[in-house]
Amino acid sequence: MSDALADLTAVILAGGLGTRLRSIVGDRQKVVAEINGKPLLVYLLEQLADFGVQRAVLCTGYHGQQVQQTLGDFYGGIALNYSQEFVPMGTGGALRMALPLTKSSQILVMNGDSFCTTDLIAFREFHHEARATGSLVLVQVPDTKRFGRVEADSEGKLISFVEKAHTSGPGWINAGIYLLSIELIREISPKKSISLERELFPQWICRGLMGYQSTGQFLDIGTPESYAEAADFFRVKIKPRRSL
Repeated sequence: MSDALADLTAVILAGGLGTRLRSIVGDRQKVVAEINGKPLLVYLLEQLADFGVQRAVLCTGYHGQQVQQTLGDFYGGIALNYSQEFVPMGTGGALRMALPLTKSSQILVMNGDSFCTTDLIAFREFHHEARATGSLVLVQVPDTKRFGRVEADSEGKLISFVEKAHTSGPGWINAGIYLLSIELIREISPKKSISLERELFPQWICRGLMGYQSTGQFLDIGTPESYAEAADFFRVKIKPRRSL
């Protein structure tokens, strides 16, 4: 286990309604629905712990009490805080709400309903070398239609985000892992619902937003089909690890 990212606060966005998964997970918050006997959030926290992260804020909304009851205040060497929204604020609004609970000048943000086996240390080094205010992990998939496409130049500077309805075929997509400066997050309005992916990232392109092209494996559990694939994904892609 490394301590390379011990100075970073991680923020996990875990407040989605998960309406497409109700037929499978029922009234459970999707991020604590079990995969091979463990909630998805546990896989994310174990990944963070392996890279030395010691503090995480969980942004909760729908059934947020389930998340807190499942994980408590401490998991695997990581101190956990909770930022509960009582009206939907979108991913950007939820992140802005969590800002007072963070303790670092850069925030490692992760979507709570996806997983990427990327090297977080290499991602941070890329971010620093680029002197970026914000960076996204990108992964290549055979068909971008479900996710939307992200286009970058040869140095990794983001050029555009292409909506799902206007793209298909192989390409790079947003893997749901970001390094964002606290200055960028402070600029988000604390009073309205706003999406990181659909609204803020396209606005921030002109601020030099960067894309780190990862060779990691990617999973999103947002649909019944992808949720059904999750058991094999974690059995094959994630190496067995010692108990924390």
